[in-house]
Amino acid sequence: MATSSWVHPVTLRGEHASLVPLSHDHHDELVEAVRDGALWELWYTSIPRPEEVATEIERRLALQRAGSMLPFTVLEDGGRAVGMTTYMNIDAPNRRLEIASTWYRKSVQRTALNTECKLMLLTHAFEQLQCVAVEFRTHFFNFQSRKAIERLGAKLDGILRNHRVLPDGSLRDTCVYSIIASEWPAVKQHLTYQLIRHR
Repeated sequence: MATSSWVHPVTLRGEHASLVPLSHDHHDELVEAVRDGALWELWYTSIPRPEEVATEIERRLALQRAGSMLPFTVLEDGGRAVGMTTYMNIDAPNRRLEIASTWYRKSVQRTALNTECKLMLLTHAFEQLQCVAVEFRTHFFNFQSRKAIERLGAKLDGILRNHRVLPDGSLRDTCVYSIIASEWPAVKQHLTYQLIRHR
């Protein structure tokens, strides 16, 4: 099945970062990126080990072919791959999607790059795709992710208790956040201001 007719591969470019369609060509740089901070060791995340990056790229591309995900490689200003992000749980009839499965190498975390990536993804979702809502989901114990989502201006919809069984057998409580279309103008102004402050 082809990618959803509502969501197509696209390149989004900013001052600090670009989001380009995920490709196996990015493999080596993504392996280097995931090693920066040994990101897979964070028990409350699902970040691939270096030897699993090729499988993870293929998993995301398979979901793209099925129409439920649009995966991106995150490139920093110089063009080096520094992470991944996606549109997922794409719900075309209801014009909703989730921004998720995002990770960045440690050296670019908490920089303008993440703010700009979220701004580009949200702008495309609300202004080109005409989304009525964009969701973010994260583990209850991923406090860094929760704070980052809240800094965007997303509001907590609720917590899904025992939502997922993780590979180690533990149960994940999932925090569900969203930004709705009526909130987008204020959120956009807020994120744009944050980028100006970074300068």
